[in-house]
Amino acid sequence: MKDLHIKRILFSEEQIANRTAEIGKQITQEYSGKELVLVSVLKGSMYFFSDLTRQIDLPVGIDMIAIGSIPDTTSQTGIVRITKDLDLNITGKHVLVVEDIIRTGLTTAYLIQNLEARKPLSVGVCSLLYNPDRLLINVPISYYGFEISRSWLVGYGMDIDEKWRNLPYIAELEKPRTKNDD
Repeated sequence: MKDLHIKRILFSEEQIANRTAEIGKQITQEYSGKELVLVSVLKGSMYFFSDLTRQIDLPVGIDMIAIGSIPDTTSQTGIVRITKDLDLNITGKHVLVVEDIIRTGLTTAYLIQNLEARKPLSVGVCSLLYNPDRLLINVPISYYGFEISRSWLVGYGMDIDEKWRNLPYIAELEKPRTKNDD
């Protein structure tokens, strides 16, 4: 793992698997008898999404949406653009947005507003990680795996410069490594 300066493993593969199974059971109970569509927010949530959907014992629709940030504005304003939209019609269905991490909530709030315009019965959010200290806007977080603080994280879908998503655990880094570090 050259160039990766891990401070510590924050959540092990086993911890993630156990918590994902617990969330899957909760979702199974709470959405029993309802038409549910799970929406993965690409790319960060793809590992969590894949594992979570296999822990839900219901027939569910699955879809993916990708959002892109607008340089130098998204972190302060939440302004984003959809780069890959849904293929499924969510009108009249329950929708659960699956995120890797919620920090400020601005991007998630935008996404929820966009989805609500399509007239689903409900829109909820399931996030693997949640940072309440940085939250700027309230979003309906129905389920979350772990609470975190300000950290630079990689693994299990999260990246630095599109690298390290494939780690089976979540690691906290000593220092963020970016293209501009040279």
